[in-house]
Amino acid sequence: MIAIIDYQAGNQTSVQRAFAHLGIETEISADPARLAAADGLVFPGVGAAGQAMALLTRTGLDKAVRELARSRPFLGICLGCQIMLEDSQEDGGVKTLGLIPGHNLRFDPTMREEDGRPIRIPHMGWNRIRPVRDSPLFDGLGGERQFYFVHSYYPRPDPAYVLGRTDYGLSFASVFGRDGLWAVQFHPEKSGEPGLRILSNFYRYCRGSE
Repeated sequence: MIAIIDYQAGNQTSVQRAFAHLGIETEISADPARLAAADGLVFPGVGAAGQAMALLTRTGLDKAVRELARSRPFLGICLGCQIMLEDSQEDGGVKTLGLIPGHNLRFDPTMREEDGRPIRIPHMGWNRIRPVRDSPLFDGLGGERQFYFVHSYYPRPDPAYVLGRTDYGLSFASVFGRDGLWAVQFHPEKSGEPGLRILSNFYRYCRGSE
């Protein structure tokens, strides 16, 4: 079973539906005991870092998530991806979970696309992932694929953790982590077949790590 962490961030059910399409059992929960019983954890999210961290801290889920990420395969999605780093410029500066070294920065509106046009913020729509390191998440994807993004801040993890990059005004880490602890800035649950492959690969890793 995959546990989807419930921290009232808005898109847990869409992630659950994507796993259900794959025939994978999930449970949405904020109960640390239920999370600890899962084969793997997914940390999804839509919203603001400050609001999310305030809820996690108020409920004690911040401590539970830090502990569980040491012993369970873990996947952060979008806001859940950004919260895995040390801090974010969002909401005037927010300390986040620090599971992976790095920071979240706001897209600079003076940045330009490859054709010279100013970028739009948020970065919204389909864009390519360019793998830079092998990862079990990429199994069966076959090189660069398109995924769906919605975000105004981008992750800048320690370069040693970068697994895939995307170009939007600059080259940013759209996939990062290490085996068993991953973060993706895009929404796999909204990315069609390639996104479902990411979720399936994560589940297969979870089952293999039992």
